[in-house]
Amino acid sequence: MANERTPLLTVVQVSPPRQRYSHSTLRRFCTVTLSACLVVVLVLFLIPFPGRHYLPWSTSYPKSWPNSNGITYQELQTLILETPNEDQAREWSKYYTAGPHLAGKNLSQAVWTRDRWEEFGVKSSVVAYDVYINYPLGHRLALIDGDQVKYECSLEEDVLDEDPTTSLPDRIPTFHGYSASGNVTGSYVYVNYGTYWDFEDLLAANVTLEGKIALAKYGGGFRGLKVKRAQELGMIGVVIYSDPGDDGEVTEVNGHKTYPDGPARNPSSVQRGSVQYISVLPGDPTTPGYPSKPGVPRVEPISLPHIPSIPISYADALPLLKALNGIGPSASSLGEYWEGGGLGYKGVEYNIGPSDLSLNLVNEQEYVTTPLWNTIGIINGTQSDEVIVLGNHRDAWIAGGAGDPNSGSVAMNEVIRSFGKALEAGWKPLRTIVFASWDGEEYGLVGSTEWVEEYCTWLSNSTFAYLNVDVGARGNEFQTAASPLLHKAIYEATSLVQSPNQTVPGQTVRDTWSGKIRTMGSGSDFTAFQDFAGIASVDLGFGAAEGDPVYHYHSNYDSFHWMDEFGDPSWRIHITTAKIFGLMAANLAETPLIPFNATTYAYDLEGYLDRVKNASADSSISISFKPLDKAISKLQKKAVLFDAYVVELAERAKKDLPWWKWWEKVKLYTEVNTTNARYKMLERMFLYPEGLDDRSWFKHVVFAPGRWTGYSGATFPGLVESFEDGNTTNAERWSRIIQERLYDATDILEL
Repeated sequence: MANERTPLLTVVQVSPPRQRYSHSTLRRFCTVTLSACLVVVLVLFLIPFPGRHYLPWSTSYPKSWPNSNGITYQELQTLILETPNEDQAREWSKYYTAGPHLAGKNLSQAVWTRDRWEEFGVKSSVVAYDVYINYPLGHRLALIDGDQVKYECSLEEDVLDEDPTTSLPDRIPTFHGYSASGNVTGSYVYVNYGTYWDFEDLLAANVTLEGKIALAKYGGGFRGLKVKRAQELGMIGVVIYSDPGDDGEVTEVNGHKTYPDGPARNPSSVQRGSVQYISVLPGDPTTPGYPSKPGVPRVEPISLPHIPSIPISYADALPLLKALNGIGPSASSLGEYWEGGGLGYKGVEYNIGPSDLSLNLVNEQEYVTTPLWNTIGIINGTQSDEVIVLGNHRDAWIAGGAGDPNSGSVAMNEVIRSFGKALEAGWKPLRTIVFASWDGEEYGLVGSTEWVEEYCTWLSNSTFAYLNVDVGARGNEFQTAASPLLHKAIYEATSLVQSPNQTVPGQTVRDTWSGKIRTMGSGSDFTAFQDFAGIASVDLGFGAAEGDPVYHYHSNYDSFHWMDEFGDPSWRIHITTAKIFGLMAANLAETPLIPFNATTYAYDLEGYLDRVKNASADSSISISFKPLDKAISKLQKKAVLFDAYVVELAERAKKDLPWWKWWEKVKLYTEVNTTNARYKMLERMFLYPEGLDDRSWFKHVVFAPGRWTGYSGATFPGLVESFEDGNTTNAERWSRIIQERLYDATDILEL
């Protein structure tokens, strides 16, 4: 019992404390581990880091990968093959060819195109650039003898009762885009095609050129380069006509009636076109390398001629050619390349001159800075950093343009209509698809060049390929030019589409086509993508086969009536082009592993170098090709290994992994994306930032338009031009530059 002597503190014996839970160490470990996991997850959510979007909860991770999203790839292919329709193609063409749509004067068509794409579910907008171009004010070409006019050229195309396009009151005059204004008078010289080599033949024959006017045939190269060389040699003007001798067998002399009564060339047809030096600089000549936006600084053009030029018909050329009969050497005496004029049956002897009579050439042009309008549409993919671009230009030199460019416009719209049906079915592509209806292509690839220059950084980081259709239908022969990376995709698409020219039921386009794929040159909107930005590109369509009706290029007779009666009366070629175009786009946009092939590229490089070796045999200089052979051989070995690895990776990507193996799927997805990035960057490895000599806008060391051809492609142009110039130092320099690019390409394929 407690009392006053009881201690205030006492010791009480208690038993040892009993643990509340068993396995406390394990529980503590689990608590720490789970807490750490929560911290890691929080960090992954909140802090950006490379590869974050590959995580399974990321919104950008395509849940359906590697399968298509919404519909199967096979269902998408079926839509592309079954949607394009001949009647709809005809209606598209009828709209686009109903009136003039010269560059900078077709805003209503740009808006109309945007609205149609929007109706198909493709978000679209009109993008403007302020560009420097010219419009015709007046012209004259007269054959004169002193004060007497011997012949006044009409400089007009005949109005045809059968073809309503030819009688439109606002039809566009005959003229050259980017031509110089001027009024010159002088004797003239027949210069064959007016190529660099034709002028060399004339100089060798001691024909006086300085102070004369050149009379040239179309063909053999880009028209602007004819004017460029004539100007360099002191000539004062250029007249260019279309000779029926270049129309093959389908000519009046061979018994064919002329259009509109038959398939031969109408004698009054005139080929309009640009005379900008597109092998020097495409796009707006006052904003080289940067986009023509309002207020940007502008430079004095270096890619435009200073002497006047005009195009004429062979009906107008006849009196001029006959006036040369018996004067100067005969054309055939200058060599085999001077033979073949087609107006002999009209009394033309094809003499060189210089003429006794004179020509008065008047060309009046108004130069303005005016808006051009590109229509741009987009279907966003689940991988926004991977892009495919499809393009066709909309502008034309005439009211028609049924072949150039609007057969391509028809194909583009049918592709978008097909994709629109897929969108309605719930489809979302793996990669983003961009559609472009370009303006200003005819003047010098202006709309596309300005767009690429503006978005070059984004395009370089994201874009795998550019697919171009300019002239989709003007004959029965499938034709294409492409980067070697895309050859595989072309062969695959053409193998799936029925040929419009079957000799045996069931034949595909691939079955009836030679399989020839040209190297990339210039002359259409792929140029800025391939040669400036290093994006693998393809241009495709149906051109003239032997015996096809003559196509009236850049003439009023490239009309809806000509297409409906002669070019593609069934409209099957139009929809065939649309199907190939669409299938290629679908393959590139939907296949998990981009359908490129590095081996084709590597072995084609060997063939390109062989061409240089052959050309160098005629040069006054020589270099050793062993370092280039070695670099190409190394690239070939790496390319074979890389493509084999891609085949194995594609097989792994096809496996259907269970959901609980999500980490394996993420790892596979990352591996596929890394591989695709290497393919994407392979083309970029061939860019040389300093560009080609004297035309630095062109950056690609493998492909460029020929310096004196323009349309056709030159391979290893820096090296070829060094041999042409006889410059050993420069040839060795370009050999080193190409070697560096080849080794960089090899490194990017390193596994």
